[in-house]
Parts: sequence; structure tokens; C-alpha cells
Amino acid sequence: MILTVTLNTALDITYRVGALRPHASHRVSEVTERPGGKGVNVARVLAALGHETTVTGFAGGATGRTVRERLADTPGVRDALLPVTGPTRRTIAVVDQLTGDTTQLNEPGPQISPAEWGAFLDHYEELLPGASAVALCGSLPPGVPVGAYAGLIKSARSAGVPVLLDTSGEPLRRGVAARPDLVKPNAAELAELTGSHDPSRATQDARRRGARTVVASLGPQGLLARAPEGHWRATPPTREHGNPTGAGDSAVAGLLSGLVDQLPWPDRLSRAVALSAATVLAPAAGEFDRSAYEKLLARASVTEV
Repeated sequence: MILTVTLNTALDITYRVGALRPHASHRVSEVTERPGGKGVNVARVLAALGHETTVTGFAGGATGRTVRERLADTPGVRDALLPVTGPTRRTIAVVDQLTGDTTQLNEPGPQISPAEWGAFLDHYEELLPGASAVALCGSLPPGVPVGAYAGLIKSARSAGVPVLLDTSGEPLRRGVAARPDLVKPNAAELAELTGSHDPSRATQDARRRGARTVVASLGPQGLLARAPEGHWRATPPTREHGNPTGAGDSAVAGLLSGLVDQLPWPDRLSRAVALSAATVLAPAAGEFDRSAYEKLLARASVTEV
């Protein structure tokens, strides 16, 4: 079982409009709703790849109930979310069908009380023994300590479970210092962490700060990986146009899938970059175009650098 932790779960709502114009009224051509948050997206992709997954974090209010109802309809994903008093957030993505650009609006999330956070820590410790890997993903809701991921990483390491961290800002800085097995920042998050806008130098610096392996997401340019076993650059064969929301989460799913399948690093990176590109072609985060994925996987380029 792969455990994904999404402390700030969401109901992802995607609107599609012909062309997005400021200060104008728009007719929405299509609406989709999905349970969301980075770790939930990761879990759905993992399940589609055939992995048993468990989702944990918080869910509250009417939105939280909707998230849990939708998760119950997702094959291969087990719901281990904890109920809280505050309402789960919504995220709104507005896709401009003329340009392909996406505008994202993210609510902050529920206020988590000290008692709720303590209950989660106990729950997490109970889930760890059954996990083959853990992904800690996304932002922290109000009330959760900024060093929360660092503590969760230390617990996973104590349990002998490999742990991946995908977050940003101060939670990323503190989490890296706790020595996760893998971090997956994008270029902006990596630059903020290290102060360097040179991805090669920044991945090296992130490893010095504590991460065992760093895989930087460079958008359409693919992935740059720096691991104890070597350094690689993975690129998709073509630049895909569509909705990029969730592409990074699919890359995380590919890396975790490759880890538990014990693939060599080039194969893990091929899987990750192909899933990321195939997600751009899907209608919503947490999904990927399977036919495109298989073609992209066969043609993805991974070179040692």
C-alpha cells in the first residue's frame, strides 16, 4: 500500500470557458468536480496504474462530505481521511479554451485545532506499518504547525518507510532538513529554497540541505534528477498543450510507482515525465490520457548529465 498525505484536501472544480476576459461575464461550457489536493491527485494516478493506495488528511463540512463520496467511487483508493470541524476548501480552475491557459483560485482550508492535529499524528502512526512508501503533498491548512512535514518525515524514517515530500516555502525548507528520501519541487520552489535559479546547482544544494534525492520539475522541459546513484535529465518527446493542473502530481505518482516497483532511475523518470505530459491532455487533475501515456513512455528521453 502507498500512503498519500494531503493535509489540505480540496474539492477541485474546473470551469471551461471559450475565452477568459477580465471584468466580463462568461458562459461556462463544461464543469467537472473531483476530490483534490496534491496527494489525492497522486493517489488517483497510482490507483490507475494498479497500485493499492490510501489517502489520509482532513475532511470537514459539506465540501468534505462531497470529497469523501467521490473518493468512495474511485477504484483502488482507500479513504482514511479524518473528520474535522472546519469545512474542506474548494479550488477553482478556469480553463480558457482559446489559449489553453488556466487560472487557479485556491481557498485556504479549514482551521485545524491542536486536538485535531494530535489525533492526526496518532492516525498517521497507525497507518505507517502497512505502507510501502509515503507521499507528503501540498500546502498546510491553518492551525497545522509549519514544521509538520518535518515531523511526519522523521516518523516515516523511524518506521523504515521511504518518504517523498512535495510542498513549498517554509514547510519545504524544514522538511528537507528532516532528510526525506525524495523531494519533488518545481523550478520556482527549488529557487526559493536554495536561492539559485540554476536548476543543476539548486538540486545539488537541496541535497546538501538534507534531501537524499531531488527531482526538479521544469515544466515542459521535463525533469532534472540528482540522486546518490547519478544525475539525469528526462524530457517528453513533444510539448503537449492543454490543462497543466496536476501534471506535477502525476510526476510524483510516477516516481512513487517506480520506487515500489524497484525500477532503475532512468525508468522511473521516463514513467514520471510521460505521466506528467499525459496529464496535460486529460480534462482534470488526477487523470491522464492512457493512450498518450503509453506512446510518450516509449519515446521519453532520459540522458545522464
